[in-house]
Amino acid sequence: MVNNMTDSPDISDSPDVTPEGLLAGIRESRLVGIVRGTDGPAAAQAALAAMAEGFRFVEIALTTPGALEAIREVRAAAPAGCYVGGGTVLTVQDVDNVAEAGGQFMVTPSLAASIQESARQGIPVLAGALTPSEAYEAMNRGATAIKLFPASIGGPGYLNALRDPFPGIPFIAVGGVGLDEAAGYWEAGAIAVGLGGPLFGDAGSGGDLAPMRGRARAFVDLADSFARRTAAATEAVTAAAGVR
Repeated sequence: MVNNMTDSPDISDSPDVTPEGLLAGIRESRLVGIVRGTDGPAAAQAALAAMAEGFRFVEIALTTPGALEAIREVRAAAPAGCYVGGGTVLTVQDVDNVAEAGGQFMVTPSLAASIQESARQGIPVLAGALTPSEAYEAMNRGATAIKLFPASIGGPGYLNALRDPFPGIPFIAVGGVGLDEAAGYWEAGAIAVGLGGPLFGDAGSGGDLAPMRGRARAFVDLADSFARRTAAATEAVTAAAGVR
């Protein structure tokens, strides 16, 4: 397995991460893990297992019983260069609770009050949006990036069209993205894909971690392979331009 935890000038092993640092790290890794389950301790172990396999950014949804304690546990045990966030963060109180538990970034499913509050506190926030108006509004409220959700409604073609008027908005495709779909979203311009069920399965509810670890390695390998192909293509274009 090729591990995505490479050195980067834009993101450090510091306890917290800035919005700019989070964005740089997500662009580099191309992956965000999303744990949602019925058991907090199991969710924490699933998040840590994903990190051990190369995932640098993992959120734990607040709909998971015991989510705040799980975030606290992952924050204390996460490998250097890995970050844990809170998912389904909707209210100002949610932001405060996740921050107090040690969450390093927030994720919303919609245009929620948590976007402005996270930005006010200087905490990176991945804001859920689907339409052009929602994406634009979320960025105006201070979002670090847009979680395009549910991405499966329109697929990579929709993302490509959405980016035409908004080439500067960083999009993360979430919802119905599996191993077979991820590269299509990267090719359409997504800086990353967010992976819930296709990665974790029932691991966040106490399921076997071994299959999840295997899926995590497959996603990390896929992201690394895509990065290598992209770099090679860029070098070829640059070399061809130099010949002219």
